Amino acid sequence: MRAVDSGALVGRRIGLLNAAASRLGGGVFEAVAAQAGMIRAAGGEARVFALEDAHSAEDAARLAPSSVVTAPVVGPAQIGFAPRLAEQLIAADLDCLHLHGIWMYPSRAATLWARQTGRPYLVSPHGMLDPWITARGRWKKTLARAGYERASWRAATHLHALTPSEARAITAETRRTDSLVIPNAGPPPAAFRAAPRTEEVLYLGRIHPKKNLSALIAAWELLVATRALPERARLTIAGWGEPRDVAAIEARLGTAPLSIRFIGPAFGAAKAALLARARYMVLPSLSEGLPMAVLEAWAAGMPVLMSPGCNLPEGFSAGAALDCGTSVEAIAACLLRALGLGHGEWLGMARAAATLAAKRFAPGVISAQWAEVYAELIAAHREARA
Repeated sequence: MRAVDSGALVGRRIGLLNAAASRLGGGVFEAVAAQAGMIRAAGGEARVFALEDAHSAEDAARLAPSSVVTAPVVGPAQIGFAPRLAEQLIAADLDCLHLHGIWMYPSRAATLWARQTGRPYLVSPHGMLDPWITARGRWKKTLARAGYERASWRAATHLHALTPSEARAITAETRRTDSLVIPNAGPPPAAFRAAPRTEEVLYLGRIHPKKNLSALIAAWELLVATRALPERARLTIAGWGEPRDVAAIEARLGTAPLSIRFIGPAFGAAKAALLARARYMVLPSLSEGLPMAVLEAWAAGMPVLMSPGCNLPEGFSAGAALDCGTSVEAIAACLLRALGLGHGEWLGMARAAATLAAKRFAPGVISAQWAEVYAELIAAHREARA
């Protein structure tokens, strides 16, 4: 495992900017929290900037000891216009700014910062340039491109892709071919437990149409109707999202079998308990950047049932995941196969998951890559100014 140079970023102040420094940011928020930790591990100071929302004050503790600065939003929340945001960034005297997520006003504020300071500026779209995403809300994205996104992409020192697939999507949209490709870091792996787990399948993450939960529920219902599931099999859906999306899931489950339950958000000890108990994580997504939920499952020694849209092909090749596809029939077949595996076969998958978490996606491995990137960009800027 590559060691992190604990002094690589000493004296360097790096800003992490995203739309929501709270649970409303879903996996992007988790990625920002991890990024702040990696910067601190390399001796740097991470400062988080975001739009103010209903949970930003409550969830700031998740980013501690990094400071969190939020800017109040004026007008529609979908746009996130925050007139104070650019001045907050400029006043922070950052050595580098790293934007996480696009299509909202923070892209404009970051561009203003880059033009004013001339310092290194990175953009991580987090899957938001995937064709499935760009095909939705076309009018909003057309306005965003013209209003601030294209300017942001031009101003960026580099764009960052989580996977080679995302790098290709970035090139198709921006025409830039110089993306840095670095995956998300998973959490530190837990001590591996070989003991059998409950026959529970867990969905953990944001409640959003792209997660394809309606197909997952329909697949489970199909297996219940045909009496194909083991007697004790359970599907647990834990997550949060826009009120309309959560309401749609709750309404959908109103007539669902009792073996499916929606428990709402799960954080901290509650999330850890789910990860330690369930037999599989399931994520039949239509579109992802690189899902943190999968990395969390692998770190807990839990195999995953996921679609190719999760952009983690190494999970399939290593034997840590099964391809569940996105259709009702494919998901049902995968669930049936997974729950029919004996303990020995499951244990092999669990060990493969733990190995991926400890090597490919280990925090130390990814931290070393980011420390090198930040340090080199900052040093190059200072040399150019000397």
